Amino acid sequence: MNDSRQPPHDEMGDGRDFEAFYAREFRSVVGLAYALSGSRSRAEDLAQEAFVAVLRKWDEVARFDDPGAWVRRVTANRSVSWYRRVAAESRALLRLGNSDGGSPQLDIEAESLWAEGRRLAPRQAQVIALHYVDQRTVPEIGRILQCSENTVKTHLQRARNTLARRLKEHL
Repeated sequence: MNDSRQPPHDEMGDGRDFEAFYAREFRSVVGLAYALSGSRSRAEDLAQEAFVAVLRKWDEVARFDDPGAWVRRVTANRSVSWYRRVAAESRALLRLGNSDGGSPQLDIEAESLWAEGRRLAPRQAQVIALHYVDQRTVPEIGRILQCSENTVKTHLQRARNTLARRLKEHL
């Protein structure tokens, strides 16, 4: 006698849980990547790269208390790596006399804020983006970035102070 009952999704291994996770988290992760990169197309690339990393480890990540924190950490770390690579390439182009690096497509009001946000220390930029773009709490940010709540608070306060000072200078 054949048992035709289907096992729960997580036992099926058919990717449906990942698909639901992706559908639920993608827009928010792109928002985080956009705040960190300043480029809509780069934000989508960063998010896609992070979700590919999640998919490769889905059996493990799906068992985490908060898989969304893991994909955000991957996105934040990849954005820092991307920014460092772009900065190095820009310096090289400037040395060669080519200053046409293009500019991000942000609206005027957000341009100066996020441009300054991307100039922050990498961890401060991540904390600011997670807090204000992804609307994460201090404890959530700590879990995402794998640091203590006090460390998150310190980075958040330093970032706010730096941004306030820099934006005031632009007025």
